[in-house]
Amino acid sequence: MPVLLLHSCCGPCSTAVVERLASRFRIVVFFCNSNIDDEGEYKKRLAAQKQYIEIYNASPDRAGQPVDLVCAPYTPESFLKMVKGYEKYPEGGERCRLCIGDRLEKTAIYAALHGIESFSTTLSVSRHKNHGMIAESGMALALRYGLTFVDDDFKQGGGSERAALLAKAYGLYRQDYCGCGFSKR
Repeated sequence: MPVLLLHSCCGPCSTAVVERLASRFRIVVFFCNSNIDDEGEYKKRLAAQKQYIEIYNASPDRAGQPVDLVCAPYTPESFLKMVKGYEKYPEGGERCRLCIGDRLEKTAIYAALHGIESFSTTLSVSRHKNHGMIAESGMALALRYGLTFVDDDFKQGGGSERAALLAKAYGLYRQDYCGCGFSKR
């Protein structure tokens, strides 16, 4: 089964996405989220990601092979430096484009360095994220690094609702904002 490096923003979003992809790929979740505004929030989201993977891997009903987890370094200062000058831009605008591009590029670089040919992201499961923006970034990075970007709009077909249902069923911590301090507004 081919390996897929799946960028994940949080445990709840990864639930429905892993469920959809597990029959097609051996999944390695890549938790890469320096955009998260404080370390306490980052730790809550990472704990929920680990909790979900443990539940998934222990399930006798899982669709595929066990899921592995890799964590990128947490460097919120690099995120703030990258978005300097974009602080007042609206949610979903150019600041988000930079953030999505940065996280997907780190995912693509990790995949390329570790011989993983395909990558994707859980970001498109959110009703608040623009699939076109995600796909544009992912496809450009796939070309740059010689990879395949699995371009699924995971919110389609009830993906967002399924993620919320699974998060509740598994008792996962669910945040009420994207992650950066600017998205709290």
